[in-house]
Amino acid sequence: MSNSADTPAGPGRSLRWRPVRVLTAAVFALAGLIFVTSFNTAKGTNIRTDASLLRLSDLIEERSHKNAALDESAAGLRQQVDALAARDDGSTKAQDDRLRALAGAAGTTETSGSGVTVTLNDAPPNAQAAPGYPEPQANDLVIHQQDLQAVVNALWQGGAQGIKVMDQRLISTSAVRCVGNTLILQGRVYSPPYKITAVGDRDTLTKALSDSPAIQNYQLYVKAYGLGWKVDEHKAVTLPGYSGTVDLHYAKPVS
Repeated sequence: MSNSADTPAGPGRSLRWRPVRVLTAAVFALAGLIFVTSFNTAKGTNIRTDASLLRLSDLIEERSHKNAALDESAAGLRQQVDALAARDDGSTKAQDDRLRALAGAAGTTETSGSGVTVTLNDAPPNAQAAPGYPEPQANDLVIHQQDLQAVVNALWQGGAQGIKVMDQRLISTSAVRCVGNTLILQGRVYSPPYKITAVGDRDTLTKALSDSPAIQNYQLYVKAYGLGWKVDEHKAVTLPGYSGTVDLHYAKPVS
């Protein structure tokens, strides 16, 4: 009887990689690649946090403040240019009157008079449906772009001489746009509550708001879920002139 050390391997026996061993090695290699990739991506930080989103939010807020500062600077420079041009531009009084009228219509100068302010706001955090209404969905509890547009359109329909949203005057090229639960207006970002102020006859403006079908629909959500709605009347209010650029970046006049 021979020892096991002396036992021959036998014909056809050779050392081979079995399929199971190959698969196991591949799994470990893939896992190692994932760990290395995660380390290089994280760079020592927790990649499961929303830090990148927070940085994006901070960047948007920073750009919004920068745009506001640039608007103020541009307004100051425009006033200087206007003052220099008014010294001796060779125009007649009739032409100057015509220019002032056009500037007023364009919204680039201050306008004052009686008016109204409409305030829109999201529903309270603990909002519940009023009796007889279905439970609210997330979209039922926040202000949407169409709500702001409905108020602006109704005020124009009511003969508003000028409108500002938050602290910015609207002109013909202004676009009221919402992204998520924030308003983006002429390069600046705002959060609710949103205030829309118009100069004009108070009774006519108020009636235009009441007659708007879109606002009547919004009032249903005010009643059902507590969305914010407030109308304040002013005996005297002043709207600032538009101070941003008037150049068209995309649209072109038809030749």
